[in-house]
Amino acid sequence: MAERVARAWDVLLSDWLPQVTDPDFGMFDALDAAGRPDFQSDKTILAQARMLFSLSHLALVRDGDPRLVRLAKRQAGALAAYRKAPGLYRRAVRRDGAPTGRAADEIARSYDQAFVLLGLATWNRIAPSNATELEIEACWTAIGSHLTDVHTGLLVEDDSVVDAAAPNAPPRAQNPHMHLYEACLQAFEMTGSAVWLDRAAGLRSHALLHFLDKETGSVREWIARDLSDLPGTEGSRREPGHQCEWSWLLRREAGFSGNASLHDLASRLMDFADRHGFAQSGPMRGAALDAVSATGKVQEPTFLLWPQTEAIKVFAQHHADGDAFAGERAKSLMTLVFDRWFSGTPFWINRVDSGGAILWRECLTRLFYHLALALTEGARAGLWAAPHRT
Repeated sequence: MAERVARAWDVLLSDWLPQVTDPDFGMFDALDAAGRPDFQSDKTILAQARMLFSLSHLALVRDGDPRLVRLAKRQAGALAAYRKAPGLYRRAVRRDGAPTGRAADEIARSYDQAFVLLGLATWNRIAPSNATELEIEACWTAIGSHLTDVHTGLLVEDDSVVDAAAPNAPPRAQNPHMHLYEACLQAFEMTGSAVWLDRAAGLRSHALLHFLDKETGSVREWIARDLSDLPGTEGSRREPGHQCEWSWLLRREAGFSGNASLHDLASRLMDFADRHGFAQSGPMRGAALDAVSATGKVQEPTFLLWPQTEAIKVFAQHHADGDAFAGERAKSLMTLVFDRWFSGTPFWINRVDSGGAILWRECLTRLFYHLALALTEGARAGLWAAPHRT
């Protein structure tokens, strides 16, 4: 395992990172099956902000690695092309950073804003500046003023939503809330400022008030505009990757705050994931499924890469707390990731079926955020070595 992880870091940082870095502006959003970028594609704030976080995070892990610091600084500068108001960032720009001219790319999505905050908070730990601190606070303010429903306190999908309860408004989604919670916890860890822990606790409490299914111990992906359960498969959908992610975040908050009750809730979420969310047999045995129902019925018998990384993170977390079996699960799943998602491709692929056959070959840049955290969390738990500064 140690050799495979070391080899993965070498591929990611020595081969993939130079290939995905656009010499003109930011990072390419994806590489094709041959590991080549598309020079015509637009670039999303999601990919750029996640890369700012990932590079900053790895620079901290690698004791201020100058190369990673330089790339993170470059990424921080690239975010300016997306800024349409203080703290508010458009969805996408052209490859060179110019506006696309499409209305759909001018919207600011609450999901994306969470990652801008996550990236800036981590970058500011490396290169503290008054300007970045002001922009971080502007992000928080913009989320409250442009992306929060004043009637419910829940996030709206994007800043084009005028009335979150209108018939044409999208359903309420848990995912932006979870990642904003993550960003607040990260800001607390980076600064030690209690205001961020308070913000994280408030977000978590309010989001789970509406999205937690107390009967099953699972988190709903969406609820209706009126905050009721959605009908059909959309309302019943549960993603094991998000169960793991919420559990990891809850345990992280508990470590910061000393709130032991969060461990109980985190355990309930993982209990649901363990009972229903992992393949029990076949070539993908032990892998996290894409989606199941609230009753545990498999809705999507396919396997994206990112849920595996979220499971590895929470298994590593349990191992660090003394659960040796969880550590073995983390290593076993990491081995499966190398075998199924990294094998036979220049870098990684995105999705496989229940037999392990590739369904989605594209190497998405935004997934590096998931990979970097899974690998560094495993290293922090002592399951394998961290990437060393060269």
